[in-house]
Amino acid sequence: MPETSTIRENLKRLRVERGLSQEGLAEKSGLSKATIAKLEQGRRQGERTTTLMRLANALDVELGELVGKRERLGEDRDGASVLAVRDAILSPSLLPGLPGLDAEDHGDPTPLPDLTAAVTTAWEAYWAGEFGKVAAAVPGLITEARLTHRSLGPAAAAPLAQAYQLGACLMVHFGRDDLAAIGAERGIVAAAEGDDEWQWATVQGTYAWVLHHQARLAEAEDLAMRVAEQIEPSFSAPDEHLAAWGNLLMTALAPACAAGKDPKDYVSKAAAAAERIGHRVDVYQTGFGPATVAMQAVHAYAVLKKPGQALKAAKNVRVGNLRGISRARHLLDVARAHVDAGQPRAAETTLAEARAMSRVWFRHQGLARTLAAEVREIQTRPSPVIRAMCRDLGIE
Repeated sequence: MPETSTIRENLKRLRVERGLSQEGLAEKSGLSKATIAKLEQGRRQGERTTTLMRLANALDVELGELVGKRERLGEDRDGASVLAVRDAILSPSLLPGLPGLDAEDHGDPTPLPDLTAAVTTAWEAYWAGEFGKVAAAVPGLITEARLTHRSLGPAAAAPLAQAYQLGACLMVHFGRDDLAAIGAERGIVAAAEGDDEWQWATVQGTYAWVLHHQARLAEAEDLAMRVAEQIEPSFSAPDEHLAAWGNLLMTALAPACAAGKDPKDYVSKAAAAAERIGHRVDVYQTGFGPATVAMQAVHAYAVLKKPGQALKAAKNVRVGNLRGISRARHLLDVARAHVDAGQPRAAETTLAEARAMSRVWFRHQGLARTLAAEVREIQTRPSPVIRAMCRDLGIE
């Protein structure tokens, strides 16, 4: 996660504001007093997300408030502003019954093929980890998509839903989880106006992912599974249907593992769908296939602290078949398994490989900061590579 000093200061401040002693917070969170004391003293570095989620829930705050997660675009900003994305998602033009507030959406609607192509291009930048480009594009995309939707109605529901969904995904990486939830909700509303249930289900999956990042694990898993049950396909269903369903299973798997549950059922069902498809299917701006399921199996073992099984499963992942930053995300799980297996040099090499795929994306990953801090702490003499990585991640 982020800098040790940030967690130390925020944890103590929030605990005192709520009138809790370290013993009281330990009781509410289910953690030991020693863990909390070490975090407040800055003697525990690279704390795991699951631990921080329990603390955030016990303190009744967003995870981002505890860890100080923030935008880290650096030189890749491209003149973009998170505030511009916020203003597009929370536009007053959406308020009912107040004429004149929709001035920003006046003008000629963008032709549907052009709008669809623009949304797809922005998603490609997202999967490439080019968050500066995405942040620059999202406000205009949402505005154009709203205007086209007002003109064409349900025919333009898909690009509007995907524009909101893209904004939601970006805001998760920037630590704006509440704003991400609103963006995902508006994407769901837009998708519901169309006639594609699989599109609607996919945006529901994004909402479940946001709930996971809000440390609402049970709700995230339940939502993803309820939607998956609603669209459950037959074995002879089209690839797109199987992919939408399989992705929901994989979305449910992540919070289940974070809660310590056995993911075997999710993996087996998704693996059957992936085997039926036989290759990666890119649908609704996501990807699903055998490599996706194998990657999530590695994630499950890594989260459950079974490094041997995680590293064994990683040998079955065809990284080249993963989409964009999913490859880098997979490498973080492999690095986590190496750390837990007591292999800091292998973890360092894997982290460096993930960072090389997209330095902007890497800077926004709490797990990357966690692992870099842990590797530095384990090494008797931290290597130049890990020292440079820690500086880039803002770790003291």
